[in-house]
Amino acid sequence: MGEMKNVAVDAMGGDHAPGEIVKGAVEAVCSRDDIKVILVGIEDAINAELQKYTYPTEQIEVVHASEVIETAEPPVVAIRKKKDSSIVVALNLVKKGQADAFVSAGSSGAVLVGGQVIVGKIRGIERAPLAPLIPTKKGVSLLIDCGANVDARASHLVQFAKMGSIYMEHVMGIAKPKVAIVNIGAEEEKGNALVKETYPLLKECEDINFVGSIEARDIPNGDVDVIVCEAFVGNVILKLYEGLSSTLISVIKQGLMSTLKSKIGAALALPALKKTLKSFDATEYGGAPLLGLKGLVVKTHGSAKSKEVKNSIIQCVSFKEQNINDKIQQNICSDDKTE
Repeated sequence: MGEMKNVAVDAMGGDHAPGEIVKGAVEAVCSRDDIKVILVGIEDAINAELQKYTYPTEQIEVVHASEVIETAEPPVVAIRKKKDSSIVVALNLVKKGQADAFVSAGSSGAVLVGGQVIVGKIRGIERAPLAPLIPTKKGVSLLIDCGANVDARASHLVQFAKMGSIYMEHVMGIAKPKVAIVNIGAEEEKGNALVKETYPLLKECEDINFVGSIEARDIPNGDVDVIVCEAFVGNVILKLYEGLSSTLISVIKQGLMSTLKSKIGAALALPALKKTLKSFDATEYGGAPLLGLKGLVVKTHGSAKSKEVKNSIIQCVSFKEQNINDKIQQNICSDDKTE
């Protein structure tokens, strides 16, 4: 057994908490013996869920938190006032070094604010971006930023590109990952003011493999590994991507069940079809890490069920084993840029 990784999980966050969150934690520790999950939230509710399962009890700990931050609450106010919320208590475990990572399906705003205020940014990192893996024809690509910084500057996007490259190289094992900036055309002179300012800066970066612009329609093909944009654009891409994927899967299933002939054909094609559809299931790839912090913070979908929670917890192990934060600090912040 390798070194134990401690992952704090917000047991009260998300549409299906605490049931699916606890189930995902149990599935994670049952699948690996090098993970300890610290479930943070209302103790009685968590223990009631845990009683439903058989699991290695030494790999799950419950830490009581009496408050819950709701999605509709203003994030800054909630983080400041609800000191005993599951999000704040769990983030403080990361800050104090009692947990290696934090996973939450709760309020996105509270997780983003809390991550930066409580855990804190690595010195020299200007903004911390959310960076989910998205399925493509050739595997996965990293979309950075997808929701944390809607008014980013060119210098922020350059750092996003560098952090994304480090993540894809060391966590996903891709040598010299290809980096592209989202644009409305392939030509260098196209784009809004932010893209036009950022493009030449990315071209000058010797420590990334910048390949130019990418249009949204080309993203699913998987020709690039790191897709750089500010959060407004990234969030639109992500939400459209997820919505279109689920719609296509639904339409395909409906079509296959429409007639007797199609049902027979579906039965023959089922093994290959399941494999293909699984590769485009976003829950297979865990959550979106908030890169550039002193500790790992991972945001999963608010609708996350046990599989996504499990995969998000396991995702934290690779991040920790590869010392991603140290590599970000060494490769991006060695010149001691101001925050």
